[in-house]
Parts: sequence; C-alpha cells; structure tokens
Amino acid sequence: MATWNSRGLRGSTLEELVNRTNEQYREKGLALIQKIPTPITPVKMDKDSRHITLAYFDQRSTVDYIGAVQGIPVCFDAKECCAHTFPLANIHPHQVAFMKDFEKQGGIAFFLIFFSSRDLFYYLPFRELLVFWQRMEEGGRKSFREDELRQEYYLPVKSGILVPYLEGIQKDLQLRD
Repeated sequence: MATWNSRGLRGSTLEELVNRTNEQYREKGLALIQKIPTPITPVKMDKDSRHITLAYFDQRSTVDYIGAVQGIPVCFDAKECCAHTFPLANIHPHQVAFMKDFEKQGGIAFFLIFFSSRDLFYYLPFRELLVFWQRMEEGGRKSFREDELRQEYYLPVKSGILVPYLEGIQKDLQLRD
C-alpha cells in the first residue's frame, strides 16, 4: 500500500482541493468539471480484501480534468511544486499535444500549479507554457522560475472557494481578446 510520502500519493492533497472546488462550482451552476481517471490493468489482487496490489497503466493520461465553464470547453492538469523552479519534465509531450489540439477546437487549456512552499496557486495558460516548452526544445532551460511568471495569473484567496481557478480563466479570456 502507498504511504504518505510515496510517489503514488504526491499531489493527492492538491487533487482533493481541486475536486472539492469542482463540486462547489457545480453546485453554484458555474462549471461542470470532471476528474479523468487514469485507466489501469490490475496484475495482482489481494483475494481477501479484493484490493489491487499491482497494476500498470493502460495508456498515457492526457489531462487531469475536463469539462465546461459557462459553455466553454476547458481542460487542465494540476501540478504541485515545492520549489521556486518548476521542472518541465513534470509535463509530458503527449499532454502538450492534447492541449494544443484542444485549443485548436476552441477550448481553453491550462495548468494549475500549486507552489506548496508558498501556499500559492498559479493559473498557467497553455500559450504561456508553450513559451517555456519551446525554449526547452531549442536547448534552453528545462524549467521555469516563479519570477518568470506573470503576476496577474496568481490566484487570489477567496472565501469559500478552495482553488479559485475560474478567476484565472476569466483573466485568460480577457487577455485573449
């Protein structure tokens, strides 16, 4: 079984916060966002408890969340970072390809990054990620620093909303015009 510091549970607190936020947004009629489960194939099962003890991933996961906000298709991935530098190795090429195609279809794609050392959430628009991604592909830095991020995309603390990412979407839409 996974323990609190195992690789398998990294980001589970962030995931729980986002899931609860999604419920709040759904209850208020603001958005309908669902967590996309990662398909697995069980290899070993504990016969007594009927728990999966060993499994492998069937296919690569694309994004963590997908849905609609006020009629706009939205997809995003949630990442946690404990340092002031975010490694691009935490983002996979198939995720970038999916998000690129998603935006070509008129949707909004983004990354929700939780800087745990500062207890800050950041909304990273896909187009902003592409700047860092292209720099990496051209032989540059394989990460980005917090001080390279646009201040307007830090998510404000809001009473009642755990992870107010709709604020980021609203800012994103304003800056696209």
